[in-house]
Amino acid sequence: MVETMKRFQKQFLAGLLLWGAAGAGLLLAHHAWRLRLPDYAFVTGWVLFGFMLLLTLFNARKKLPFLPLGRSETWLQIHIGAGFLGVLVFLIHLDFRAPHGGLGIVLTVLFAVVTVSGVVGLILSRTLPKRLQTRGGEVIFEQIPAIRHGLKVQAETLALGPSANSPAIAEFYARRLADFFDGPKNFWRHLLQSSRPVNQRLAELNELRRYLNQSEGAILDRLAQLVRQKDGLDYHQSLQAALKLWLFVHLPFTYGLLLFIVLHIVLAFAFSGGVP
Repeated sequence: MVETMKRFQKQFLAGLLLWGAAGAGLLLAHHAWRLRLPDYAFVTGWVLFGFMLLLTLFNARKKLPFLPLGRSETWLQIHIGAGFLGVLVFLIHLDFRAPHGGLGIVLTVLFAVVTVSGVVGLILSRTLPKRLQTRGGEVIFEQIPAIRHGLKVQAETLALGPSANSPAIAEFYARRLADFFDGPKNFWRHLLQSSRPVNQRLAELNELRRYLNQSEGAILDRLAQLVRQKDGLDYHQSLQAALKLWLFVHLPFTYGLLLFIVLHIVLAFAFSGGVP
């Protein structure tokens, strides 16, 4: 995993230089040809459509890992670079002006959502896996609800079971811990790597200790351990969910953008004699 991350960083820096040079070349070409080349918007529109098709090939490559189509890291670098150049071509196609008309505004909004979600997804996919490694072993996402239920049963048995016999712990559990163990908590706090909620609960548990005897203190220690385990489980669920959920924004909007681009092409040919 570490070796893969280092390789990606080297490829990213090399790609940054390459795609930066390509972007500079595009800008120079734009200034040189935008007033000379007939049907310039027509040309930039088709170039943009080509970039969009190239970008969608990355998702197809991920679905066909068994085919000898090159390393996934290389495809990712191509996807990042094509995305950067695609944004630039889109701005060139607009001639760096605000869009006109309903369809133009819709296309711009869709393109912005796809671009922003792609950048967010890249950041998440590069940072969250490393953070997950710092919080215990791998936890399978689909198994988290069952593990969380097991922790809840243990906590309830300790605080409310027949052998508990501690009104103070039972009252505290009902007031401060029952809801905590009932489901995933603090999604945004975990994404921001804030430990304030769990530290507050642990501090309250420790404050309760002075009202308990030795046997009740042992129960409290076990509850504190379960709170830490539950918080770690929520941490894994929050980060893994973020890694999955951003695709539910990026992919549908990407395909929606492609459909509207096709509609734009059809309308351009229909109303301008074949020239957008």
